[in-house]
Amino acid sequence: MSVVRESDLIGIGKKFQIETDAGDNMVVVIHDDGRRELYRHDEEDNETRCVMTLSDEESRQLAGIIGGLSYKPKALETIEVALDDLRIEWYKVGPSSDGVNKSIGELNVRQKTGASIIAAIKDKETKINPGPDYVIEPGDTLVIAGKAKHIKLLKELLV
Repeated sequence: MSVVRESDLIGIGKKFQIETDAGDNMVVVIHDDGRRELYRHDEEDNETRCVMTLSDEESRQLAGIIGGLSYKPKALETIEVALDDLRIEWYKVGPSSDGVNKSIGELNVRQKTGASIIAAIKDKETKINPGPDYVIEPGDTLVIAGKAKHIKLLKELLV
């Protein structure tokens, strides 16, 4: 697991220093105005250089890409991510599922199951945090978050 150190930058925002398992050193500065700056430490020159500046929107888009919302490697299709009680799972909607052609609101997903659909992936398009009006279609891959028992209830609702 990588080491992350966080510190306040008075009048600027927050700084996160990240040392990865691979030995890379990175600094992320989140400015109060939403900008993010990524810095990489170069051991050879013993200098830290800004490699990229991102807007708030670009940062969130990049986070989704890195977090696997846009593309999930084939080897990870069945992996569950467990964070204490929180689980995140990918669920591929079949053509004969009961939830097909119904909206998230119509199914009362959160109220009936306690789980949340945090993203819906259709072909190459990702809808992050789809609202209650989002209609679930065959072939959609839903990114579901919740406790294991809540996710199980959601899968039962969709089958």
